[in-house]
Formats: sequence, C-alpha cells, structure tokens
Amino acid sequence: MDAGIPAQRRRREMAAATSGAGRWPLSKVRASRRPPPARVRVAVRLRPFVDETAGANDTPCVQGLDSCSLEIANWRNHQETLKYQFDAFYGERSSQQDIYAGSVQPILRHLLDGQNASVLAYGPTGAGKTHTMLGSPEQPGVIPRALMDLLQLTREEGAEGRAWALSVTMSYLEIYQEKVLDLLDPASGDLVIREDCRGNILIPGLTQKPITSFADFERYFLPASRNRTVGATRLNQRSSRSHAVLLVKVDQRERLAPFRQREGKLYLIDLAGSEDNRRTGNKGLRLKESGAINTSLFVLGKVVDALNLGLPRVPYRDSKLTRLLQDSLGGSAHSILIANIAPERRFYLDTVTALNFAARSKEVINRPFTNESLQPHVLAPVTLSQKELLGSEAKRARGPEDDEMGSPEPLAPPNSASQKLSPLQKLSSMDPAMLERLLSLDRLLGSQGSQGTPLLSTPRRERMVLMKTVEEKVLEIERLKVKQKELEAKVLAQEAVEPKEKENCSPTILRPLSHRSISVAKPLKKAVVLPLQLLKEQAASPIAEVHILKKRGRKRKLESLCASEPEEKAEDCWEPQISPELLAHGRQKILDLLNKGSARDLRSLQRIGQKKAQLIVGWRELHGPFSQVEDLERVEGISGKQVESFLKANIVGLAAGHRCGPS
Repeated sequence: MDAGIPAQRRRREMAAATSGAGRWPLSKVRASRRPPPARVRVAVRLRPFVDETAGANDTPCVQGLDSCSLEIANWRNHQETLKYQFDAFYGERSSQQDIYAGSVQPILRHLLDGQNASVLAYGPTGAGKTHTMLGSPEQPGVIPRALMDLLQLTREEGAEGRAWALSVTMSYLEIYQEKVLDLLDPASGDLVIREDCRGNILIPGLTQKPITSFADFERYFLPASRNRTVGATRLNQRSSRSHAVLLVKVDQRERLAPFRQREGKLYLIDLAGSEDNRRTGNKGLRLKESGAINTSLFVLGKVVDALNLGLPRVPYRDSKLTRLLQDSLGGSAHSILIANIAPERRFYLDTVTALNFAARSKEVINRPFTNESLQPHVLAPVTLSQKELLGSEAKRARGPEDDEMGSPEPLAPPNSASQKLSPLQKLSSMDPAMLERLLSLDRLLGSQGSQGTPLLSTPRRERMVLMKTVEEKVLEIERLKVKQKELEAKVLAQEAVEPKEKENCSPTILRPLSHRSISVAKPLKKAVVLPLQLLKEQAASPIAEVHILKKRGRKRKLESLCASEPEEKAEDCWEPQISPELLAHGRQKILDLLNKGSARDLRSLQRIGQKKAQLIVGWRELHGPFSQVEDLERVEGISGKQVESFLKANIVGLAAGHRCGPS
C-alpha cells in the first residue's frame, strides 16, 4: 500500500504554491517578478548493519526498490508494505562519492550565481549523519568534498582576466541547548540571531575566516570540530549533542562597470538525532541535552507542516534551529535533505518517523534568487561648481534690502570647465579638528584610487554634515572678502568727498561767553589704507605721478576772550586731494558702464543691486544711452540722493583704474 494518498498530495502542493506569496517579503522580490520555485530535494541513505553477525541473522526492515523508491514493512499489517518515493535512494553499498556526486555537487554552481544553498543531514541517533557529512580520512564526506570543489571553482572563475573577483570565508557554529556557540571562538559565549531589512538571517559577532585553499580550511575546521559537544550513550559512543552548522560565504565583485557585487551562502548542517531516552538510558545532563534536541526537531516538523498547509504563521522563532534554517526551508536556498535511516528492526519506529518527515519535506517550496547589489564606491561623485554651491546659500543669507541697494551678490572665481570641485579647497579658516579629519579622509580616498574627493567612505549622514560644514566655511570666507572691499571703497569715497563738503559749508562761529575760554578740539589724524592691488596698479599706470593723498601743514586756532590775536599752532594731517582730470576719467568710465554694461556688469558697482541694475537696463532700452551720470535721477525708483551716494562710492575706485565691485 502507498504511503501517501495522491489526492492529499495534490492538495498540499496547491496549498504550498498558493501560500508562497505570503511568506516572501516585498523587500526581496517584487510581486510581479517572483523568483521561480525550487522544491526541496530529498535523498535517503540506508546505512549497512553495524554488527555483521546480527545482519546475517536478521532481515532488514527497509528494502530498496530502485534508485528513487523504497519500501518498509507496515507495523499495523505485516502482510503489507509502505512504499516511499524520493529524489534519490542510496542503499547500504553506496559510497560517499555516490551521494556527493548525485545530490550535493550539482547545487554548488548556484553559489557562483549569487544564490544560497543548504545541505541537511537528518535522521535518528546512530543512523550515520555525521559520517555522511564528515566521513573519514579514507572516505571523506560531504563537507570536505564540497569545500574542495568550491575552492577549485572560485579559483577558476576568479582568475586574472575573468570578469569577477571571488573570495571565500567560513564560519562554524553549534546550537547546544538553545544556545548559539561559535566553534571557531568558544569564548565568545551565546550569540543572537538577527534578521536584516531584506529578510536575510545573520549572526552578529560570528567569526569569519578567509580561506583560499583546502589547507586553510583544514587549519580552521579540524580544531573547531574538536570543540563540538559530543557524549556517549547506549546506542552511540560519540553521539552528537548539538546541531552543527558550517556556513561558507562566496563573495563576488565585478572588475568592470557596473561593478556589481554578489554573495552566495552555503549551509552544511549536521543535525543531532532524535533520541528515545528509554533505549539510550540518558540521565542527568544527557537527559537535558536529549530534551533540547527533541524539542528543536519537533519544532522543525511543525515548520514543515505549516509550510505545506499554507498556514499564515510559520513557527520559525520557536527554536534557534528553525530560525537559522529560515532560508533553507521555505526561503531562498536550493536545499538538499539527506535522510539517514538504519536497517535494524529495533530502529523501526525511528526509521518510519524519519521517512515520514522526509516525505513531508519533499513538498516544501523554496524560491531562490540572486543576491546582487552595486558596490558603494562606484556611485558618481558630486560635481557641482562652487558658484552653484555659493549661489543658493547667498540667496538665503541675503535680505530684501540687500537686493535694493548695498551688498552685491558674491561671485565665484573663474574655474576651468574641466576642473572638478574639491570640498577640501580653501580650508584656512576651518576648525583645526575638522580640517585634520577632512585631510585624513582625503588621503584615504587618494590611496584607494577614487577620482576627486567624493567622501563616500564615510556614512551618508556624516558625509552630508562634512559637506555642509565645508560649504559654510567657504561662504564665510567669501563674505569677509566682499565686506573688506566694501569698507575700503567706502573710506576712499568719503575721503574724496570730504574737502568739497568743507568748502561748501561755512558754519557760524558763536562768540563764547565772557570770562570763559574755549578751544577747538584737535582733529584726529586720518589715513586711508589702499589695497595692495590698487597700489600696484597705480605704480604701473601712466598717471602714476598723480597723488591722491597729500600731506600738508594745517593750522589750529585757539581763541580766547582775553587774547586779542588767536594763537596758531601747525600740525600735520592727511587730507585727500583728487585732480579734476582723474575725476573726469572716473565719471567717463561710469557713464560708459551705464550705457554699454549688462545687468551683471552694473551689479559690480557699489550701491547698485539686482533691482536697480534691471531698472537701468530697461530705461536705457526705452530712452537710449545716458548723456551724463546725473541722468540716473530720471530712472523711476532712483532718487537724487541715491545718485550722489552712488558717485561717491564708485568714482574714486574707477578713476584709479580699480573695479569697485568684487572680482
């Protein structure tokens, strides 16, 4: 009689197919492009009799029919047998090479495509799971054979001239009494199992060892295997008391654009066997270990049943084992389950239980996909010009009155089109600690061969803070330069206009009261500091003999009621004197700029903002060129006082050949 009813099997397959969408998070795959399904493949291995004399006197309870099916006696009716069909069946004469080549070797190729794979050894205690996975020096098992072939594949695919560069790392852990222990570093203690935003299972703090050859693998794996917990029972002298998991990661990086990155993980899992404490005779610590093993295997069976029935909740979190196997059962891995069974009749109930679990696991549907992403350092660096960076910040910092008249908009120095902006320019006024940090980042990026200074080796939030700090410092430097030029031009204009004001105004001198003498306060000495650039231009100009400032003697009168003649005292002071030719030259330059200059050129003048520059250009287009500078009064929105202030602020600088606005 058949073990599974066809109608029930069809219902389970339909339930598994319809429930697959609910088990996959949207962050992994889109609903419209779901990965193709891949059923969990199941292979059954029948070990030979342990006692040769007992095998000669006793008939096995399991018998193979062909390479995919077997039968076992029905314990309810001895006249009937239960038949099972799997993906592969290996009899007691099968070798380690047959099992590896027939079931495990084909899935290694998926790792090079950036997909995950899992191999699980399941069965009761003493059925030969550890022998199947590890083997012996004469007959190596699945783990050494898989590592040897995988390292050979990575060497071939990652050779010079190939498109991908490959690297392999390994981790080895055990789950002992619901504790995740690192076998490569036993002192690390109990580790936690986490899940990232894409649904991948990971263990923070787990040791990873890079391996490039099989000798490297043996150097790490053999000492770690001796750290695994084993114990003696009535059925097995070296019984595994924990679930062992060997995790092998294959990282791939593309050498050419678009510089993709792939990661494939291989889980090689040696499960501890279920135990009947009445036959094993476990007591004390062994009884506690047996309880933890049976509980985790019971939860594993519940997970398989929930996946087959399409239940809304799959109890992965009820056990550390099932939490770690979330990718292997119902997840994104190509999974192979090797069920190990014993031929002796005294193991009949354990054999039937293992075969029933294997039959249910065969109906689990996985959906493997490629774990691919782009390397972070290939993102294009920001190439905005310094003018664009300063423009937006200047608009926010400038008030509405500045647009009317006064502070002109700062302009960036001319840069070549091929020159790239580096955020590490002009850092003389920055905080020393921030400057040192930026320079260290610049050296690090230069050693890595990145173009420019994109600052991509830091996290995104820190990178944005650094870029903002650099922009603020550069803007502050530009503002200070503009303010300095304004002050220099204002002082020059005031000194040029001061003599005329003194000539035009004659204040009435009041006679002081009797019997009281007053003295006129001594005026302060005034000196105008010219920019270095202006002094150089004056020295090179043809009118260098014209002196703008002249030192002469000046008398101060002390008046007193008792004295008939004022007492005179001469002292030195500085007073601006400008020749009429120089003033006429400056006025002509301003007039030419008003008639021929664009709005941008007009904004370079003092007291001319964006709004007044547009008014001047618009008036010139309607009424023609200006005949004299005073015609600015005819422009609507510009008063006579503003024209006079404009002349005072600009005429001295333009007369000397120096541009009043910022460069």
